[in-house]
Amino acid sequence: MEENLIIPAKFEAIVKQIEEMSVLDLNELVKLFEKKFGVSAAAVAVAGPAAGAAAAEEKSDFTAILTSDGGAKIGIMKVVKESLGLGLKEAKDLVDNLPATLKEGMKKEDADALKKAIEDAGGKVELK
Repeated sequence: MEENLIIPAKFEAIVKQIEEMSVLDLNELVKLFEKKFGVSAAAVAVAGPAAGAAAAEEKSDFTAILTSDGGAKIGIMKVVKESLGLGLKEAKDLVDNLPATLKEGMKKEDADALKKAIEDAGGKVELK
C-alpha cells in the first residue's frame, strides 16, 4: 500500500480485511463485485477514477458468434438447436458455415449462458 494514502475511518476495517485476503480470495471478491454491480475491474483500472461513471456503463446487447466446433460438430449442433429453438437443418447450417452469428441483441446473462453451453460441448464462441 502507498505510504501517503489516507484511508477514511469508515473504510479502515474493510481495507484491513482485504489486505489479509489471499490472491484467490481477492480474485473471487473482484468477480463477485463485477457480477453484483455490473462493472468490470479492468475497465475501471484502465479508465481511472476520473471516468468512474462512464466505466460503470457496460455494453447491454451482445452478439454470439460460433467460431469453432472444436471437432464436436454433432454436440455443438445439438446445443445450438436446443438453445436457439432451431430445427436440425438450421442448426447444422450454422455449424457447417463458421464463423456463424448465432444470435444478436442478447442480454449478457443469456449470451454468457449460450457461450458456456457451447464451450462445455467443445466449441468456441466469441461475444461482441
